[in-house]
Amino acid sequence: MKRPFVTAEQLEDITRTYPTPFHLYDEKGIRETVRALRAAFAWNPGFREYFAVKATPNPAILKILREEGCGLDCATLTELLLAEKCGFSGAEIMFSSNDTPAEDFRLADRLGAVINLDDFSHIDFLRETTGRIPETVCCRFNPGGTFTVGDSAEGFQVMDTPGDAKYGFTRAQLFEGFRKLKAMGARRFGLHAFLASNTLSNAYYPALAGILFQLAVELERETGCDVCFIDLSGGVGIPYRPDQPANDIAAIGAGVREQFEKILVPAGMGDVALCTELGRFVLGPNGCLVTRVLHLKRTYKDYVGVDACAANLMRPAMYGAYHHITVMGKESAPCGHKYDVTGGLCENNDKFAVDRMLPEVAIGDLLVIHDTGAHGFSMGYNYNGKLRSAELLLREDGAVKLIRRAETPEDYFSTMIFD
Repeated sequence: MKRPFVTAEQLEDITRTYPTPFHLYDEKGIRETVRALRAAFAWNPGFREYFAVKATPNPAILKILREEGCGLDCATLTELLLAEKCGFSGAEIMFSSNDTPAEDFRLADRLGAVINLDDFSHIDFLRETTGRIPETVCCRFNPGGTFTVGDSAEGFQVMDTPGDAKYGFTRAQLFEGFRKLKAMGARRFGLHAFLASNTLSNAYYPALAGILFQLAVELERETGCDVCFIDLSGGVGIPYRPDQPANDIAAIGAGVREQFEKILVPAGMGDVALCTELGRFVLGPNGCLVTRVLHLKRTYKDYVGVDACAANLMRPAMYGAYHHITVMGKESAPCGHKYDVTGGLCENNDKFAVDRMLPEVAIGDLLVIHDTGAHGFSMGYNYNGKLRSAELLLREDGAVKLIRRAETPEDYFSTMIFD
Protein backbone atom coordinates (compact mmCIF):
# COMPACT_ATOMS: atom_id res chain seq x y z
CA MET A 1 0.00 0.00 0.00
CA LYS A 2 1.40 3.38 -0.99
CA ARG A 3 0.92 6.17 1.52
CA PRO A 4 1.10 9.83 0.49
CA PHE A 5 3.71 12.01 2.15
CA VAL A 6 0.93 14.46 3.01
CA THR A 7 -2.29 13.96 5.00
CA ALA A 8 -5.87 14.64 3.96
CA GLU A 9 -6.06 17.41 6.54
CA GLN A 10 -2.91 19.06 5.20
CA LEU A 11 -4.21 18.90 1.64
CA GLU A 12 -7.59 20.39 2.50
CA ASP A 13 -5.75 23.23 4.22
CA ILE A 14 -3.42 23.72 1.23
CA THR A 15 -6.32 23.83 -1.23
CA ARG A 16 -7.87 26.74 0.64
CA THR A 17 -4.96 28.81 -0.69
CA TYR A 18 -3.93 26.95 -3.83
CA PRO A 19 -6.68 25.50 -6.01
CA THR A 20 -6.25 22.09 -7.61
CA PRO A 21 -4.72 20.69 -9.67
CA PHE A 22 -1.13 21.18 -8.52
CA HIS A 23 2.09 19.24 -8.20
CA LEU A 24 3.41 18.94 -4.65
CA TYR A 25 7.00 18.02 -3.71
CA ASP A 26 8.37 16.75 -0.40
CA GLU A 27 11.59 18.57 0.62
CA LYS A 28 12.33 16.12 3.44
CA GLY A 29 12.03 13.13 1.11
CA ILE A 30 14.19 14.75 -1.56
CA ARG A 31 17.01 15.50 0.86
CA GLU A 32 16.86 12.05 2.45
CA THR A 33 16.96 10.32 -0.94
CA VAL A 34 19.97 12.31 -2.14
CA ARG A 35 21.80 11.65 1.12
CA ALA A 36 21.16 7.91 0.80
CA LEU A 37 22.48 7.99 -2.77
CA ARG A 38 25.61 9.88 -1.77
CA ALA A 39 26.20 7.53 1.16
CA ALA A 40 25.93 4.52 -1.16
CA PHE A 41 28.77 5.89 -3.31
CA ALA A 42 30.80 7.61 -0.58
CA TRP A 43 33.56 5.04 -1.14
CA ASN A 44 34.32 6.83 -4.45
CA PRO A 45 35.88 10.21 -3.51
CA GLY A 46 35.01 11.90 -6.81
CA PHE A 47 31.38 10.78 -6.91
CA ARG A 48 28.76 13.26 -8.10
CA GLU A 49 25.06 12.96 -8.89
CA TYR A 50 24.18 14.98 -11.99
CA PHE A 51 20.45 15.42 -11.57
CA ALA A 52 18.66 15.35 -14.93
CA VAL A 53 17.04 18.78 -15.30
CA LYS A 54 14.46 17.39 -17.72
CA ALA A 55 12.94 15.39 -14.85
CA THR A 56 11.98 18.41 -12.70
CA PRO A 57 13.06 21.79 -14.08
CA ASN A 58 12.14 23.94 -11.11
CA PRO A 59 14.63 26.42 -9.56
CA ALA A 60 13.56 25.68 -5.97
CA ILE A 61 14.14 21.95 -6.48
CA LEU A 62 17.45 22.46 -8.26
CA LYS A 63 18.73 24.74 -5.50
CA ILE A 64 17.86 22.11 -2.86
CA LEU A 65 19.83 19.58 -4.87
CA ARG A 66 22.80 21.94 -5.14
CA GLU A 67 22.75 22.33 -1.34
CA GLU A 68 22.95 18.53 -1.16
CA GLY A 69 26.04 18.42 -3.41
CA CYS A 70 24.44 17.53 -6.73
CA GLY A 71 25.34 18.79 -10.17
CA LEU A 72 22.96 19.03 -13.13
CA ASP A 73 22.64 17.06 -16.33
CA CYS A 74 21.42 19.41 -19.10
CA ALA A 75 20.32 18.54 -22.63
CA THR A 76 19.35 21.87 -24.20
CA LEU A 77 20.23 25.55 -24.26
CA THR A 78 17.27 26.43 -22.05
CA GLU A 79 18.26 23.85 -19.45
CA LEU A 80 21.79 25.29 -19.48
CA LEU A 81 20.37 28.77 -18.93
CA LEU A 82 18.29 27.45 -16.02
CA ALA A 83 21.37 25.82 -14.51
CA GLU A 84 23.25 29.11 -14.77
CA LYS A 85 20.39 31.05 -13.16
CA CYS A 86 20.41 28.57 -10.26
CA GLY A 87 24.11 29.12 -9.62
CA PHE A 88 25.61 26.04 -11.31
CA SER A 89 28.75 26.39 -13.43
CA GLY A 90 31.81 24.54 -14.66
CA ALA A 91 32.07 20.88 -13.75
CA GLU A 92 28.80 21.11 -11.82
CA ILE A 93 27.10 20.84 -15.24
CA MET A 94 27.13 17.82 -17.54
CA PHE A 95 25.88 18.70 -21.04
CA SER A 96 24.50 15.53 -22.66
CA SER A 97 22.62 16.34 -25.84
CA ASN A 98 21.89 14.86 -29.24
CA ASP A 99 21.31 16.44 -32.65
CA THR A 100 22.84 19.49 -30.96
CA PRO A 101 22.47 23.04 -32.33
CA ALA A 102 25.64 25.13 -32.50
CA GLU A 103 24.35 27.72 -30.02
CA ASP A 104 23.86 25.00 -27.38
CA PHE A 105 27.49 23.91 -27.67
CA ARG A 106 28.65 27.52 -27.49
CA LEU A 107 26.76 28.13 -24.25
CA ALA A 108 27.94 24.84 -22.72
CA ASP A 109 31.51 25.80 -23.57
CA ARG A 110 31.09 29.31 -22.12
CA LEU A 111 29.75 27.86 -18.85
CA GLY A 112 32.65 25.43 -18.67
CA ALA A 113 30.26 22.46 -18.62
CA VAL A 114 31.53 18.94 -19.16
CA ILE A 115 30.43 18.21 -22.73
CA ASN A 116 29.27 14.66 -23.38
CA LEU A 117 29.41 14.03 -27.14
CA ASP A 118 26.68 11.86 -28.64
CA ASP A 119 28.12 11.26 -32.11
CA PHE A 120 31.49 10.92 -33.81
CA SER A 121 30.65 13.73 -36.24
CA HIS A 122 30.11 16.09 -33.30
CA ILE A 123 33.87 16.17 -32.64
CA ASP A 124 34.53 18.32 -35.69
CA PHE A 125 31.23 20.18 -35.22
CA LEU A 126 32.19 21.13 -31.66
CA ARG A 127 35.59 22.48 -32.72
CA GLU A 128 34.09 24.38 -35.65
CA THR A 129 31.42 25.82 -33.36
CA THR A 130 33.51 26.82 -30.34
CA GLY A 131 36.95 27.10 -31.93
CA ARG A 132 38.43 24.43 -29.69
CA ILE A 133 38.18 21.02 -28.11
CA PRO A 134 38.02 21.31 -24.31
CA GLU A 135 40.67 19.56 -22.24
CA THR A 136 37.94 17.56 -20.47
CA VAL A 137 35.46 15.79 -22.71
CA CYS A 138 33.11 12.81 -22.49
CA CYS A 139 31.68 10.41 -25.09
CA ARG A 140 28.46 8.42 -25.01
CA PHE A 141 28.76 4.72 -25.80
CA ASN A 142 26.07 2.59 -27.43
CA PRO A 143 27.00 -1.13 -27.49
CA GLY A 144 24.17 -1.99 -29.90
CA GLY A 145 22.28 -5.25 -29.81
CA THR A 146 20.10 -6.20 -26.86
CA PHE A 147 21.03 -5.56 -23.24
CA THR A 148 19.86 -8.10 -20.67
CA VAL A 149 20.49 -8.48 -16.97
CA GLY A 150 18.76 -10.40 -14.25
CA ASP A 151 17.11 -13.72 -13.67
CA SER A 152 13.35 -14.06 -13.89
CA ALA A 153 13.54 -16.71 -11.16
CA GLU A 154 14.71 -13.93 -8.84
CA GLY A 155 11.72 -11.81 -9.70
CA PHE A 156 13.24 -9.35 -12.13
CA GLN A 157 14.25 -9.15 -15.74
CA VAL A 158 15.75 -6.14 -17.47
CA MET A 159 15.93 -6.07 -21.23
CA ASP A 160 16.40 -3.13 -23.55
CA THR A 161 17.56 -2.70 -27.14
CA PRO A 162 20.40 -0.15 -27.38
CA GLY A 163 20.71 -1.04 -31.05
CA ASP A 164 17.38 0.66 -31.70
CA ALA A 165 18.36 3.83 -29.81
CA LYS A 166 19.47 6.97 -31.63
CA TYR A 167 22.15 7.75 -29.06
CA GLY A 168 25.88 7.25 -28.79
CA PHE A 169 29.08 6.05 -30.49
CA THR A 170 29.63 2.50 -31.66
CA ARG A 171 32.59 0.73 -30.08
CA ALA A 172 34.79 1.31 -33.13
CA GLN A 173 33.78 4.98 -33.29
CA LEU A 174 34.57 5.38 -29.60
CA PHE A 175 38.17 4.21 -29.95
CA GLU A 176 38.69 6.33 -33.05
CA GLY A 177 36.97 9.26 -31.36
CA PHE A 178 39.20 9.13 -28.27
CA ARG A 179 42.32 9.10 -30.45
CA LYS A 180 41.03 12.02 -32.51
CA LEU A 181 40.02 14.06 -29.46
CA LYS A 182 43.43 13.48 -27.87
CA ALA A 183 45.17 14.66 -31.03
CA MET A 184 42.96 17.79 -30.96
CA GLY A 185 43.92 18.72 -27.40
CA ALA A 186 41.69 16.73 -25.03
CA ARG A 187 43.53 15.55 -21.92
CA ARG A 188 40.88 14.16 -19.55
CA PHE A 189 38.25 11.75 -20.82
CA GLY A 190 34.90 10.52 -19.59
CA LEU A 191 32.76 7.59 -20.62
CA HIS A 192 28.95 7.49 -20.51
CA ALA A 193 26.22 4.97 -21.36
CA PHE A 194 22.51 4.51 -20.72
CA LEU A 195 21.26 1.03 -21.53
CA ALA A 196 17.92 0.56 -19.74
CA SER A 197 15.31 2.72 -18.06
CA ASN A 198 13.40 2.45 -14.78
CA THR A 199 14.94 -0.85 -13.75
CA LEU A 200 13.78 -2.52 -10.55
CA SER A 201 16.88 -4.60 -10.10
CA ASN A 202 19.85 -4.10 -7.85
CA ALA A 203 21.85 -5.92 -10.55
CA TYR A 204 21.44 -3.34 -13.32
CA TYR A 205 23.92 -0.68 -12.23
CA PRO A 206 26.68 -3.17 -11.30
CA ALA A 207 26.20 -4.90 -14.69
CA LEU A 208 26.42 -1.59 -16.54
CA ALA A 209 29.42 -0.59 -14.43
CA GLY A 210 31.20 -3.81 -15.32
CA ILE A 211 30.73 -3.11 -19.03
CA LEU A 212 31.94 0.48 -18.79
CA PHE A 213 34.82 -0.29 -16.43
CA GLN A 214 36.20 -2.98 -18.76
CA LEU A 215 35.75 -0.67 -21.74
CA ALA A 216 37.59 2.12 -19.91
CA VAL A 217 40.54 -0.19 -19.22
CA GLU A 218 40.72 -1.13 -22.90
CA LEU A 219 40.41 2.50 -24.01
CA GLU A 220 43.30 3.59 -21.79
CA ARG A 221 45.46 0.68 -22.89
CA GLU A 222 44.81 1.03 -26.63
CA THR A 223 44.52 4.82 -27.04
CA GLY A 224 46.69 6.17 -24.23
CA CYS A 225 43.83 8.46 -23.17
CA ASP A 226 43.38 9.22 -19.47
CA VAL A 227 39.86 8.09 -18.49
CA CYS A 228 39.18 10.24 -15.43
CA PHE A 229 35.46 9.67 -14.89
CA ILE A 230 32.68 7.27 -15.81
CA ASP A 231 29.04 8.36 -15.91
CA LEU A 232 26.66 5.50 -15.16
CA SER A 233 23.74 7.74 -16.18
CA GLY A 234 20.20 6.88 -15.10
CA GLY A 235 18.07 3.76 -15.19
CA VAL A 236 17.74 2.97 -11.47
CA GLY A 237 13.98 3.02 -11.22
CA ILE A 238 11.19 3.40 -8.71
CA PRO A 239 8.25 1.09 -7.88
CA TYR A 240 5.23 2.79 -9.42
CA ARG A 241 3.00 -0.12 -8.36
CA PRO A 242 2.50 -0.81 -4.65
CA ASP A 243 3.43 -4.48 -5.00
CA GLN A 244 6.77 -3.81 -6.69
CA PRO A 245 10.01 -4.01 -4.66
CA ALA A 246 12.04 -0.83 -4.29
CA ASN A 247 15.68 -0.72 -5.31
CA ASP A 248 18.21 -0.83 -2.47
CA ILE A 249 20.60 2.00 -3.30
CA ALA A 250 23.11 0.84 -0.66
CA ALA A 251 23.23 -2.62 -2.25
CA ILE A 252 23.55 -1.04 -5.70
CA GLY A 253 26.47 1.10 -4.55
CA ALA A 254 28.13 -1.96 -3.02
CA GLY A 255 27.64 -3.89 -6.27
CA VAL A 256 29.26 -1.13 -8.30
CA ARG A 257 32.14 -1.00 -5.81
CA GLU A 258 32.73 -4.72 -6.27
CA GLN A 259 33.06 -4.22 -10.03
CA PHE A 260 35.29 -1.17 -9.49
CA GLU A 261 37.68 -3.09 -7.26
CA LYS A 262 37.67 -6.13 -9.55
CA ILE A 263 38.26 -4.29 -12.82
CA LEU A 264 39.57 -0.74 -12.40
CA VAL A 265 41.78 -1.03 -9.31
CA PRO A 266 43.97 -3.87 -10.69
CA ALA A 267 44.38 -1.84 -13.91
CA GLY A 268 45.78 1.09 -11.94
CA MET A 269 42.61 3.13 -12.44
CA GLY A 270 41.43 3.32 -8.84
CA ASP A 271 41.22 7.11 -9.02
CA VAL A 272 38.42 7.17 -11.61
CA ALA A 273 35.47 9.27 -10.41
CA LEU A 274 31.92 8.01 -10.84
CA CYS A 275 28.82 9.98 -11.81
CA THR A 276 25.12 9.17 -11.81
CA GLU A 277 22.05 10.82 -13.36
CA LEU A 278 19.22 9.49 -11.20
CA GLY A 279 16.49 12.07 -11.74
CA ARG A 280 13.61 9.63 -11.42
CA PHE A 281 15.09 7.86 -8.40
CA VAL A 282 15.72 11.13 -6.57
CA LEU A 283 12.49 13.00 -7.35
CA GLY A 284 9.88 10.54 -8.61
CA PRO A 285 8.46 9.29 -5.27
CA ASN A 286 8.93 12.71 -3.69
CA GLY A 287 6.27 14.39 -5.78
CA CYS A 288 2.57 13.90 -6.43
CA LEU A 289 -0.24 15.42 -8.49
CA VAL A 290 -3.19 16.57 -6.39
CA THR A 291 -6.56 16.79 -8.14
CA ARG A 292 -10.21 17.09 -7.13
CA VAL A 293 -13.17 15.05 -8.38
CA LEU A 294 -15.54 17.15 -10.50
CA HIS A 295 -17.94 14.59 -11.95
CA LEU A 296 -19.05 10.98 -11.72
CA LYS A 297 -20.27 9.47 -14.99
CA ARG A 298 -21.97 6.09 -15.38
CA THR A 299 -22.40 4.71 -18.91
CA TYR A 300 -20.84 1.48 -20.10
CA LYS A 301 -18.27 1.99 -17.37
CA ASP A 302 -17.98 4.14 -14.25
CA TYR A 303 -15.86 7.25 -14.71
CA VAL A 304 -14.30 9.61 -12.19
CA GLY A 305 -13.75 13.00 -13.83
CA VAL A 306 -11.08 15.15 -12.18
CA ASP A 307 -9.79 18.68 -12.71
CA ALA A 308 -6.33 17.48 -13.82
CA CYS A 309 -5.72 15.97 -17.24
CA ALA A 310 -2.96 14.49 -19.38
CA ALA A 311 -1.62 18.02 -19.87
CA ASN A 312 -0.65 17.87 -16.17
CA LEU A 313 0.67 14.29 -16.29
CA MET A 314 1.03 12.68 -19.70
CA ARG A 315 2.82 9.43 -18.78
CA PRO A 316 -0.39 7.34 -18.49
CA ALA A 317 -1.73 8.65 -21.81
CA MET A 318 1.61 8.48 -23.62
CA TYR A 319 3.03 5.21 -22.28
CA GLY A 320 0.11 3.50 -20.58
CA ALA A 321 2.14 4.05 -17.41
CA TYR A 322 0.74 3.09 -14.02
CA HIS A 323 0.51 5.72 -11.29
CA HIS A 324 -1.01 4.71 -7.98
CA ILE A 325 -4.00 6.76 -6.79
CA THR A 326 -5.07 7.45 -3.21
CA VAL A 327 -8.52 8.81 -2.41
CA MET A 328 -7.67 11.12 0.46
CA GLY A 329 -9.57 10.52 3.66
CA LYS A 330 -10.40 6.99 2.49
CA GLU A 331 -6.91 5.52 2.69
CA SER A 332 -8.09 2.52 4.73
CA ALA A 333 -11.43 1.99 2.99
CA PRO A 334 -11.87 -1.17 0.91
CA CYS A 335 -11.23 -0.78 -2.83
CA GLY A 336 -14.55 -2.21 -3.95
CA HIS A 337 -15.38 -0.01 -6.94
CA LYS A 338 -13.93 -0.13 -10.44
CA TYR A 339 -13.35 3.20 -12.22
CA ASP A 340 -11.63 4.89 -15.10
CA VAL A 341 -10.11 8.12 -13.76
CA THR A 342 -10.21 10.72 -16.52
CA GLY A 343 -9.36 14.30 -17.39
CA GLY A 344 -11.20 16.72 -19.63
CA LEU A 345 -9.13 16.66 -22.84
CA CYS A 346 -10.78 15.85 -26.15
CA GLU A 347 -8.77 12.63 -26.37
CA ASN A 348 -9.95 9.21 -25.21
CA ASN A 349 -6.51 8.33 -23.82
CA ASP A 350 -6.79 11.17 -21.29
CA LYS A 351 -7.01 8.69 -18.44
CA PHE A 352 -4.94 8.43 -15.27
CA ALA A 353 -6.26 4.94 -14.60
CA VAL A 354 -8.31 2.31 -16.42
CA ASP A 355 -10.41 -0.26 -14.54
CA ARG A 356 -8.77 0.82 -11.28
CA MET A 357 -10.18 -0.57 -8.04
CA LEU A 358 -10.70 2.30 -5.58
CA PRO A 359 -12.85 3.11 -2.56
CA GLU A 360 -16.21 4.58 -3.51
CA VAL A 361 -15.46 8.07 -4.85
CA ALA A 362 -17.62 11.13 -4.28
CA ILE A 363 -17.69 14.50 -6.01
CA GLY A 364 -15.31 16.84 -4.19
CA ASP A 365 -12.90 14.11 -3.07
CA LEU A 366 -9.20 14.91 -3.32
CA LEU A 367 -7.07 12.36 -5.16
CA VAL A 368 -3.31 12.02 -4.85
CA ILE A 369 -1.65 10.60 -7.96
CA HIS A 370 1.65 9.21 -6.76
CA ASP A 371 5.22 9.29 -8.09
CA THR A 372 4.94 12.35 -10.32
CA GLY A 373 8.02 14.16 -8.98
CA ALA A 374 10.02 13.33 -12.11
CA HIS A 375 8.71 13.62 -15.67
CA GLY A 376 5.38 14.90 -14.34
CA PHE A 377 5.03 18.66 -14.58
CA SER A 378 8.00 18.82 -16.96
CA MET A 379 6.15 16.94 -19.71
CA GLY A 380 3.11 19.23 -19.51
CA TYR A 381 1.62 20.99 -22.49
CA ASN A 382 -1.24 23.29 -23.56
CA TYR A 383 -3.44 21.13 -25.78
CA ASN A 384 -7.11 22.21 -25.70
CA GLY A 385 -5.91 25.45 -24.14
CA LYS A 386 -5.28 23.67 -20.86
CA LEU A 387 -3.02 25.67 -18.58
CA ARG A 388 -0.05 24.32 -16.67
CA SER A 389 -0.69 23.92 -12.97
CA ALA A 390 1.14 25.33 -9.98
CA GLU A 391 4.03 23.59 -8.25
CA LEU A 392 4.23 23.62 -4.45
CA LEU A 393 6.94 22.56 -2.03
CA LEU A 394 6.13 20.94 1.30
CA ARG A 395 8.97 22.25 3.46
CA GLU A 396 10.69 20.19 6.12
CA ASP A 397 8.92 22.24 8.82
CA GLY A 398 5.48 21.47 7.33
CA ALA A 399 4.99 24.87 5.69
CA VAL A 400 4.02 25.06 2.02
CA LYS A 401 5.77 27.30 -0.50
CA LEU A 402 4.58 28.20 -3.99
CA ILE A 403 7.54 27.44 -6.29
CA ARG A 404 5.77 27.94 -9.62
CA ARG A 405 2.48 29.76 -10.08
CA ALA A 406 -0.26 28.31 -12.23
CA GLU A 407 -0.50 29.62 -15.77
CA THR A 408 -3.24 32.09 -16.64
CA PRO A 409 -5.08 32.70 -19.92
CA GLU A 410 -2.86 35.77 -20.31
CA ASP A 411 0.20 33.48 -20.31
CA TYR A 412 -1.43 31.31 -22.98
CA PHE A 413 -2.17 34.30 -25.21
CA SER A 414 1.16 36.07 -24.59
CA THR A 415 2.97 34.53 -27.58
CA MET A 416 0.05 34.87 -30.01
CA ILE A 417 -0.09 37.55 -32.69
CA PHE A 418 -3.64 38.71 -33.40
CA ASP A 419 -3.10 41.24 -36.22
